[in-house]
Parts: sequence; structure tokens; C-alpha cells
Amino acid sequence: MPGRSAKSAAPSGVALLIDAIDFAAFKHREQTRKGRTKTPYINHPVGLARVLAVEGGVTDVATLAAAVLHDTIEDTKTTAAELERRFGRTVADVVVEVTDVKMQRKRTRKALQIQHAPRLSERAKLVKLADKICNLRDVVARPPADWPLERKQEYFDWAARVVEGLGRVHPTLEKEFAKVAAQREKLK
Repeated sequence: MPGRSAKSAAPSGVALLIDAIDFAAFKHREQTRKGRTKTPYINHPVGLARVLAVEGGVTDVATLAAAVLHDTIEDTKTTAAELERRFGRTVADVVVEVTDVKMQRKRTRKALQIQHAPRLSERAKLVKLADKICNLRDVVARPPADWPLERKQEYFDWAARVVEGLGRVHPTLEKEFAKVAAQREKLK
């Protein structure tokens, strides 16, 4: 994997974001999404950054980099220390905030996301909101093949509880979430 020397400082600005995209692409290189089309996993974190920047007008590079990296600890062999060394403490801290502990049962992880949502930093709330928008869009357009209607509806209900716990973080993206969440009634 390409990278900077251990002694160089974390990049900033556009360089930080491009480095985060490169890093995430490498880490997720063999993963695909659960949908029927098995899209490359990297499309998901890049999609989060797109939702934040293009739809939400978010320009904070640390938030955008954290969005791209949000699943690296959870779904790859990446550590928080590795992210901190490469991208700085701010980005690493946001990724840690939105990371589920995979050793816990799925039901526990889901309950903890609801419980922790109000206490997340503003950056982490933005990443979490974008994640839920992207995930609901995927459940509508490209649902996992083995998910029956009931599971899709339960996912929508759970995502709504997480987003409700975030509070008022970004009115434009909250409206977008509400628009996507309204598609629950159209699920098949």
C-alpha cells in the first residue's frame, strides 16, 4: 500500500481527503456490499463523502476524510493508532466514535448506536447521518438478497431511531433522511 514515511506529518486539505480515499480503497479492496449486485465496498464510503459534500455542502475535510474511513476499523484490520498516525487525531477520533465493536452481538451493537447517538461529536453525527442515508438508499435500490420485507422495514425503523438520537445536526441532510425514510412504505 502506498504511503508516506512514518516521520512525515498527516496531510491536510485536499491531500488528506485524497489520501483517505486511497487508504480506504486499499483496505476495502476485496470487499463487496451485501446487495444483489455485489458492488465494490469502496462505493459506500465514497458515497458518504459525496452525500456530505455535494448534498449537504459540508466542506470540513476532517469530516469528509472520516466519512471515507468510517468502516476501516470495523470491517478491516485497521487500528485507531494506524489512522491517527496517518490522518491525525481528529480524523481517527471521529472514525472511532462511529465504529461498532464487532465482538458484540448484533442486537447489542444496534442498541448502542441508538444510545450513543446523542453523545457523538458534531463531525461523527454528520458521518452517522450520511451513513444512514446511504444505507437506506441501498436497502431501497440494492437490498441484500436474503432480506425479507420485515427485515428491511426493521432496518428503516432502527435507522430512524439512530438519526432521531443525533438531534439537530444538519437540516438539509435531515430532510434528505426523512425523504429516504418515507420510502419504507414502498419497500417490497
